[in-house]
Amino acid sequence: MSLPDARTSSTAETPRWVRAATVIGSFVALLYVIEFVDTLMGNRLDAEGVQPRETDGLLGIVFAPLLHGGWDHLIANTVPTLVLGFLILLSGTRTWLGVTAIVWVVGGVGTWLTGQDNSVHIGASVLVFGWLVYLLVRGFFARKAGQIVLGVLILLMYGGVLWGVLPGQPGISWQGHLFGAIGGGLAAWLLAERKGAERQRDLLA
Repeated sequence: MSLPDARTSSTAETPRWVRAATVIGSFVALLYVIEFVDTLMGNRLDAEGVQPRETDGLLGIVFAPLLHGGWDHLIANTVPTLVLGFLILLSGTRTWLGVTAIVWVVGGVGTWLTGQDNSVHIGASVLVFGWLVYLLVRGFFARKAGQIVLGVLILLMYGGVLWGVLPGQPGISWQGHLFGAIGGGLAAWLLAERKGAERQRDLLA
């Protein structure tokens, strides 16, 4: 009797798009859970956002992208969060985590430094603007034609929202949008540089 081929018993790897959808879906689900808890608490969590130039407000850099000023605010951020986060996750979870971390910190610190006095800044739109700009420019830093084409398509779809980085409607954190976008551009540059250095080391090895 012949032994079974070990290769036939291995499980198929989960497709990347499934992993991407699972991760971003779980992240958005977390936002809804937090907003549900916030609603039960009488929206008290909203005070935990970024409070510009207040020492206590520094902790808000950590929490602000997870908080929203009501269900309408969260719903407005849901689709772009899903779409843009999914597109970045197609490049891998590590890439998404790296981009998100840079946008999170740059957006939060920039808002803390420049936001209006006696204000509180919350919302995942800081991530949305960062992810958007990252997707728009990463192809130019990485010199990948496919990513450049995708960036152009995304610009046609979402480019209009970039006006949100300018002062405008009262109650909208344009500072969060602006510095989130700056964080996205910085992430595209930093991560492309890192990958380029890795390729160079591989060639020299």
